Amino acid sequence: MAAGRDELNRINVFPVPDGDTGTNMCLTLRSVAAALRDLGNGEGDASLPLPYVAETMAQASIRGARGNSGMMLSQFLIGFRDGVGERLRINARELAAAIRTGFERLHSSLDDPMEGTILTVARETADEAGKARGESDLRVFMSRILGRAETALQRTPELLAALKSAGVVDAGAKGFVRLLEGVKRLIEEGHVAQGAVDRLTGEAGTSAAAQTEVEADKDYRYCTELMVRSSSLPDPATVRTALRPHGGSIVVLATGDLLKAHIHTDAPGAVFKLASTWGTLESTKADDMRAQHQALQARRPIAFVSDTACDLPDELVLQYDIGLVPMQLIVGDRAYRDRLELTAGEFFGRLRRGHDASTSQPAPQAFADAYTDAARAADRVIVVVVSSALSGTHGNAEAAARRFDEGKGRVAVLDSRSASLGEGLLVIRGVELAAAGWEADAIVKELQRVRAQSGGFFTVDNFERLVRSGRLGRGRAWLGTKLNLKPVMALTMEGKIEPVGRVRGRDAARRRMIELLDRALTPRPRALRLGIVHGDIPEFADALRVELVSRYRPMQCLVTPITPVIAAHAGIGAWGVFYQNED
Repeated sequence: MAAGRDELNRINVFPVPDGDTGTNMCLTLRSVAAALRDLGNGEGDASLPLPYVAETMAQASIRGARGNSGMMLSQFLIGFRDGVGERLRINARELAAAIRTGFERLHSSLDDPMEGTILTVARETADEAGKARGESDLRVFMSRILGRAETALQRTPELLAALKSAGVVDAGAKGFVRLLEGVKRLIEEGHVAQGAVDRLTGEAGTSAAAQTEVEADKDYRYCTELMVRSSSLPDPATVRTALRPHGGSIVVLATGDLLKAHIHTDAPGAVFKLASTWGTLESTKADDMRAQHQALQARRPIAFVSDTACDLPDELVLQYDIGLVPMQLIVGDRAYRDRLELTAGEFFGRLRRGHDASTSQPAPQAFADAYTDAARAADRVIVVVVSSALSGTHGNAEAAARRFDEGKGRVAVLDSRSASLGEGLLVIRGVELAAAGWEADAIVKELQRVRAQSGGFFTVDNFERLVRSGRLGRGRAWLGTKLNLKPVMALTMEGKIEPVGRVRGRDAARRRMIELLDRALTPRPRALRLGIVHGDIPEFADALRVELVSRYRPMQCLVTPITPVIAAHAGIGAWGVFYQNED
């Protein structure tokens, strides 16, 4: 799904040509994949009961469902979960029944079921699964249903005039086929595909989504989503009826005490007000589809590239279309691309089992490939990389830019003089300035200004990783461990790491960190972003976020686990806070 994200976005013409089907389906499945990876030992424990795994999948799909296509995919997965039931093992006959239940759940959830969409492909997949239920080999079973799904996909333009006019198949239906392809590949090859920030970098081609005009009866402005929690939710049919006067493309899913709804509307505020009568609104979203369509029709002036040490969550990477160049992580005799082939959850699991790892910077060619990809969509490329004082990554990024650019000035490389979210927050600010119409050179100067008044502090829970990486002697580490000392370190204005104190225990480290932040943020900035990163201690990080938001009132506060290439040096239990003053 991730590899085909851009293609799915380009062919997204129905129900509206807003060019985000690939992104929405990818984010939905990314949520599912992350939840499944976190089961058991952090790498997806195959010994866990099937009903528990299916329930985890369904719940993650509800929380992660994005857009019309993501909501429809989630409905299918919830129905599949219902079809699995309490079975601990499942054969082809029972698998076929679960697929049928998935289709029926999807069909019943739609306010206006349309053929030529994911609905058609899901139905024909279920039909073929029923015919193949006697197969004893799941590889043959999957091959048959995938073949039928692909045939159904090719028929979608015959069923929807918008697809035929644009000369494309339905994007959501193709995403569903890609999901089946991934399952078939896993069964046949026995390994998991690469992560969600990876994608193919083939020629972009013509965007059908950009060239397709919105049909008059579907010309609502906002793609609106909401999530409500209550112990007494209305049933989905009642919700669909209540939403109908407000717009179209309605999809409603509910399970337990959680309800999620999607609607295209001109009045998202009225929709949110209505939803608040059903329970507690946990999240809302309203994307301007007209603006999205206009953006598709124009070549972007600026694209952004960073490295995986920026620690930006996948959702933001995909939302802002940021090109990520992976660092290298060496575990045993194998090299992994950071985040793509080894996620944070997987790596933390390996650390807990005593595995060791070393790191390496990306090669110049990796940056050259990212520049080529970015230049297909934009006139200028701004590259924000990890501090040159901490890694040779900056040098490789500049070397690649010189060879790629040939003096044309298309690529600008900025040394973040930071790492983790200290680097990532700069990228976000740059993206916002580009969206506001700033020129590339002006953005680079502004980021340099912001960089000079920003910083970060971090600590580690134990000294093991620092010793292994050669950054601390064993004698000092032994003494620090015995005394329960936690070193508190800061990033200097030159992008170097320097110690600023030692305290006993995590709570003392938290108090010391807040003292340092108080000093750095006095007087209080009006435009402040914060970023909290952690080494597999999410509860602590979430509690810290509540405290910092209450204390400093930032306009944004991200919380994310550190990427494996940083965790290799900082270890489990490490955490840090980055601040970005944009006054």
